[in-house]
Formats: sequence, structure tokens, C-alpha cells
Amino acid sequence: MKVLVANLGSTSFKYRLFDLGDPAEPVLARGGVERIGSTAAKAKVQSTRGEREFIRPIADHGEAVQLCLDQLVDPEIGVLADAGEVSAIGFKAVHARAMTGVHRVDEAVLAAMEAFADVAPAHNPPYTRAMRMLMERFPTLPLVAAFETGFHRTIPEALQRYAIPDEWATRFGVRRWGFHGASHRYIAERSAELLGRREIKVVSCHLGGSSSLCAIRNGQSISCSLGMSPQSGLPHNNRVGDFDVFALPVLLRETGKSLEQLLDDLANRSGLEGVSGSGRDLRDIEASAAAGDAQAQLAIDVFVGSIRHYLGGYLLELGGADAIVFTGGIGENSTTIRSGVLRDMAWMGVEIDPARNAAGPAERRISTDHSRIQVWTSPTNEEIVVARQAKALLEEAHS
Repeated sequence: MKVLVANLGSTSFKYRLFDLGDPAEPVLARGGVERIGSTAAKAKVQSTRGEREFIRPIADHGEAVQLCLDQLVDPEIGVLADAGEVSAIGFKAVHARAMTGVHRVDEAVLAAMEAFADVAPAHNPPYTRAMRMLMERFPTLPLVAAFETGFHRTIPEALQRYAIPDEWATRFGVRRWGFHGASHRYIAERSAELLGRREIKVVSCHLGGSSSLCAIRNGQSISCSLGMSPQSGLPHNNRVGDFDVFALPVLLRETGKSLEQLLDDLANRSGLEGVSGSGRDLRDIEASAAAGDAQAQLAIDVFVGSIRHYLGGYLLELGGADAIVFTGGIGENSTTIRSGVLRDMAWMGVEIDPARNAAGPAERRISTDHSRIQVWTSPTNEEIVVARQAKALLEEAHS
């Protein structure tokens, strides 16, 4: 069974083609596009027949998906003769209100996602556009939506709720749904392998273009920093994170902007970009901070402070932890962020080895040998999680 997994981030698109008929679950092809929306987006594809890398303007996610399809059937490096070799296309879908878990994409799924497009404006519209495009091009090919909210349905009701009228939560779905479910699910499973036991307490730190922390007990989510929307929780690359809604009347009055314009600012021109003024990519912000840019340094400090806020709360909620795991582009690669987050934590059992933190394999323990709480960097693999979920759904439907 070959499953193509499409992973759409706010400014990125990644894909992998898995052969799940092989027990080793090999990747036949992989590719991606970074900095979508720019005139110099970087596209890369690797397959069992070769690889290519190039820079070109890519306007949106729909164009990135089309590029993926062209690569997979390319006469020189493609691995597919036609779409009939693919059993399903799996999507790491984001939000569809009460519709959660894993579903075959149909009009009901698309309608549910489109109804919440204003809640996940950076994610749902590109996903539904891509899904509709693929449904039209390959009408007999199953599309599977594995919703990020599914992993977080084990969170206790009290930790899902906002302090709002009950009807808002029960009728309208206004609650802390949690996201990045595929990544946190993978880290839950991988942490058990790394520590050699299933009954463990872990804080998963997914830090990237969008970021979240998740408290995990024995493989199950018990809290997530992301709430009703992917705009909440930690500051993201260009999305606001936690924000007091009662600031909106002030902004409406002082800026003269409409509510829609302000929401667009919060969703697209805030977060690290809004504070720093140095762009939305943390690598650029770190470079500006190193050159003495005070606003860039402030953005880093705001980001680190928010991570520490949630990390402390989750360690308290879990009653301690066996491991803290950093994943995602920032979590895996930024020594600066990890050092800032974990500073002065020896009193609570976290001791970082500076040499391990500075360099080593992508997956490594960065805490000292005698640190009571282990700290790891571990590359996430959201795609294999989605591929397995798609396979399970198809097998269940077949049986």
C-alpha cells in the first residue's frame, strides 16, 4: 500500500510517499517547499531515482501541491507511472470543529473545514483548496484527513474549557481543541522507545513556524498550549499567540481599522515578525539579534518567556516529568532557544550539558547523565503518523 502524505505548514509544504506494504515502511520520495509566498521559495525533491533542488516564485500552497504531483510523475526522477499506484493521500488536517479523528474526505468534511476557515485561516483554506484540486484530478483516489485535534481528545474536560458561558462550549465548540497532534503523538511514541518504558511523563516542545507545548502522560495528551485556534498559545512566526480580546476595542478605536483587518494583522503580521520587525523566520531574527538589534532580541525573549510559562505549568500538572523533548525546526536546531528555555532549572532536576546542546546528531540527549529529567532533541515524523492513520482507516473500511 502506497500512501502519499501532504503536510502543509503556514509557509511550508512537505510531502512523503510511503510504501506501507513493506514492513520497513520505506519512503519512496520526499520533497518540500519553504518560504511559500515569496519570490525565492526553495523547492526540493528526493526520490529513489534522483533528486532536484531549485528556487522559484511559488505564490501559494495550491501551486506547491501541483509541483509535488509533477515531481512524482516526472519521467527522470518520478516514482509513479500514474496515480493508480497510490492507495490514498493523507493530510495532516487542522480543524473542523467537533469533527475530529480520521475521516475519508468528502463534502461533509470539506464543509466542516470551510466553516472553520476563519478559526484556522492560515491552514484550512490551503488544505481545502488542495483537497478539492486532488478530488477533481483523481476522483477515485481516497483522500484522508487526520485531524490534529484528535490526539488531544484525552485532555480532561476542565482543561479543555474556557471560563465562558456553557452554551458557547457545548453548542458552538468554543474550547481548547489543541493542535500539532501528529507531532505530539509521534513524540509520545518515540519518547517511550528512547526511555525504554511506556508509563512516562513527557513535555513535548514542538517549536517551528507554529509552536506548541503538550503535556503527555503514558502516551496520552493531558494539555496543549494551543486552544480554540492555531493563533493561540505561544507566539508563532507571524501569528499572535495568547492575546487579550479586550484589547480589540482599543485597537478598533485607535487604528480606525475594521475587525476583519485587525484579525488579519493578528493572524499574519504578529508573533515573532510583529515584535522583531526582522521577518518571520527565527534564523533571520537570531542573526539580527546577534548584530545588536534590540527588537529582534526582544522577540526572542518574548518567545522564550512564553515557552517557560507553559513548560512550568505542565511540569506542575504532570507532577514532574521523565523527559522534555524538543522537536520542530526551531526545537531541533536552535541552541539559543533551548538554552534560554532551560536556564536555571537545575533546582527542578534539569541539567543541560552545553556541549551536547551545541552539537551532535539530530536525535540526542542534551541533558547531563545525572539530570533527573532527561532532555532530548528528536526530529518529529508527522508524515508516518498520518500515513499509518490513513492505512488503518482504509483497512477498517475494507473489513
